[in-house]
Amino acid sequence: MLIAAGVILLIVAAGWLYQLSGTARDRRRFPLPGRLVDIGGLRLHLLESGAGHPPVILEAGIAASCLNWTSIQAELARSTRVCSYDRAGLGWSDPPSSPRTVSNAVDDLHALLTAAQIPPPFILTGHSFGGLLVRCYATQYPEQVAGLVLLDPLAATEWLTPSDAQRKTLKRGAMLSRRGATLARFGVVRLGLATLASGLRFIPKLVARAASSGTGESAISRLVREVQKMPPETWPIVQAHWCQPKSFLAMANYLESLPASASQASALGQPPAHIPITIISASNSTAAQLAERDAIAHHSLHGKHIIATKSGHWVHFDEPDLVLQAIREMAAPLNT
Repeated sequence: MLIAAGVILLIVAAGWLYQLSGTARDRRRFPLPGRLVDIGGLRLHLLESGAGHPPVILEAGIAASCLNWTSIQAELARSTRVCSYDRAGLGWSDPPSSPRTVSNAVDDLHALLTAAQIPPPFILTGHSFGGLLVRCYATQYPEQVAGLVLLDPLAATEWLTPSDAQRKTLKRGAMLSRRGATLARFGVVRLGLATLASGLRFIPKLVARAASSGTGESAISRLVREVQKMPPETWPIVQAHWCQPKSFLAMANYLESLPASASQASALGQPPAHIPITIISASNSTAAQLAERDAIAHHSLHGKHIIATKSGHWVHFDEPDLVLQAIREMAAPLNT
């Protein structure tokens, strides 16, 4: 028994040291590309490029970072100022100290844009959860918003009164995320992602089973396929971020806060009708999702709802030109 306990302790210590050395190496290899902006004890990573008006603010999906916008940002920066950032707990930003509700996220974004002295009005572009977030921002701060572009946005009604199945899904997702954080602390996630990147599949399969009790491998495979649509130079950086426990803990926080976020978004209501809105839906959107997005577009005096026929949920990966066109059309009347 003592020998077995000693072996286990040795393995745990080795994993911990592997994680520490890997984290130090990642910090040297992948310094933050933008700047850290203090918004009152919480530092958020902001990446700015280009020049011109109106500024375009890019808001990523629920567990994504500014890296999600690499290609879109590079193209937009040719003609205007464009900013992406990492929400609390993701990418290069600090971990949050408050629940990751949409209301808190809106407060963080407002504080960030104010502290960074980015002049409004903005064109806010959000994907998935980010779409819900920027719509709430426009409702709360309408005088700062020149237009909204929503990419397959999260529907608040889906989570307003979650079913038992949905609650179980959120609970399980949060549980798996917290389990992933534990595995990350001891280098298990790092080892799995490193071997996956090298083309080996056996160890990543074991990690997926350890994290999800045998049901998570397909989800990991789907995420890897989406990440591989990003520029190749971003792949090892995304991998480095998801070797950190904070990314998994942030994911759990955002998932657990979804019902509260839906309630807050519903209470805020629609943005004022004068704000132009373009919504781009994935080809596999449900009838309920399309109906809600139609209603949002029809509420705006300058609303438009487009179906991206060649896209899944990650519209800006599958049809980036469609997204760029929507943002540029929104910005054209305001260019100075």
